[in-house]
Amino acid sequence: MTETAAFSIDALANGAEELGLSLSPDQLNGLVQYAEMLLKWNRVYNLTAIRDPADVLSHHLLDSLAAVLPLRRQLAAMGLSSARVLDVGSGGGLPGVVLAIVCPELVVTCVDTVSKKAAFIQQAAIQLPRPVLSNRLHAKHARVESINETFDVICSRAFASLADFTAWSRQALRPGGVWMAMKGVIPDGEMASLPSGVEVFHVEHLNVPALEAQRCVVWLRDNVSR
Repeated sequence: MTETAAFSIDALANGAEELGLSLSPDQLNGLVQYAEMLLKWNRVYNLTAIRDPADVLSHHLLDSLAAVLPLRRQLAAMGLSSARVLDVGSGGGLPGVVLAIVCPELVVTCVDTVSKKAAFIQQAAIQLPRPVLSNRLHAKHARVESINETFDVICSRAFASLADFTAWSRQALRPGGVWMAMKGVIPDGEMASLPSGVEVFHVEHLNVPALEAQRCVVWLRDNVSR
């Protein structure tokens, strides 16, 4: 494995281990290369407000990795050994790129309305090591409402209210699929304002190493299309 002055492989590996993940050297290097790309592009394209490498590790990489085991448990409950995931409002690729790097069972599409953000994801798909991604990461510059294919899981991270997130992406959720909304504190008000037919079936707390902030995953399904 390689290590840069900016990112510590050991800190990343230890944080992943705290989350119950055992990542391969290729996956760890892929995450570090992605983080380095994010900071490099950020100097020009303002992909994220976070610019300190230590904060990128905790607030972006580990925060996204915290969703991996909950997602795998949900896929197992759905009887799926592989899945197509849509990351809505992906921005700099969070959590979509992280999920694609560490989950070989996923094919991930990141969609964003900002062209420079979609271009960054596309470059990451090209530049990151092929053994890690194996053509499982894709980018779309589009509004999610225009997506005309369907996905097993539609995820977002600090993207929009639950009502807007589900309404805008509803046509892209396959029958029996689920939404995975990554949030900070439990959004009780948002959950109370969901449209008819959209149901919260589980709220899961996340404990992110090195991050002193509340995090959770809100799981939702469309009872109309089931």
